[in-house]
Amino acid sequence: MILIIVLSSCTKDIEFEENDIVVSVNGVSFKMIKIEGGTFQMGATSEQGGDAYNDEKPVHSVTLSDYYIGETEVTQELWTAVMGSNPSSFSNNPQRPVEQVSWNDCQEFIKKLNELTGKNFRLPTEAEWEYAARGGNKSQGYKYSGSNTIVDVAWYYDNSSSQTHDVKTKQANELGIYDMSGNVYEWCQDWYGSYSSSSQTNPTGPSSGSDRVDRGGSWYSDAKFCRVSYRRNANPGYTNSNLGLRLSLSQY
Repeated sequence: MILIIVLSSCTKDIEFEENDIVVSVNGVSFKMIKIEGGTFQMGATSEQGGDAYNDEKPVHSVTLSDYYIGETEVTQELWTAVMGSNPSSFSNNPQRPVEQVSWNDCQEFIKKLNELTGKNFRLPTEAEWEYAARGGNKSQGYKYSGSNTIVDVAWYYDNSSSQTHDVKTKQANELGIYDMSGNVYEWCQDWYGSYSSSSQTNPTGPSSGSDRVDRGGSWYSDAKFCRVSYRRNANPGYTNSNLGLRLSLSQY
């Protein structure tokens, strides 16, 4: 059964599909997947093998509370519905992920989205991103998000024809989330910094820094950069046609 709550006329609706949330903004709908919290090993776990980099180490225990994360990367359609324009390089299909957006641009998008919905959307923390990419408490221990066979789950260098693709055109991971490997990198909320070996609960990363984290690999990436533990960093003002975002929400 789906319960539909109309929050205001014409602007925004919220529906519930079991534990997930479907939000509509100016006629564009998107789904937030409920992630049940738990404890996982973050970083260069054994399935990452020799592809792992030093900044993925040490592996450390992280415990997360429940949260929501976007079923897909933010599409060009949703970005345009909120912002009124589309900055993307590959702009011939609104179901492709938005790109050419900086971390700062994402904050402005989220601010406007929250004004429209009355909610508290944000970028995922790096730990939330990795837990979801690994499949949360349903994880099968895959190297990529949803499979050890990258072509099943990702648009990346070898199969993308040098461009983004519509979201949800590859296999979902264990939680029903798409494109956490490949298509576009995704900004996270955290400043980029080194890992600690200490166990952590709901970590939010360093208190300051020069670069923000982005994750997941892209249409331009080799397979090793699409792994669930791979980390990348960029200046908050940086934009690229291989870099977009996915939304998170602490609670409804």
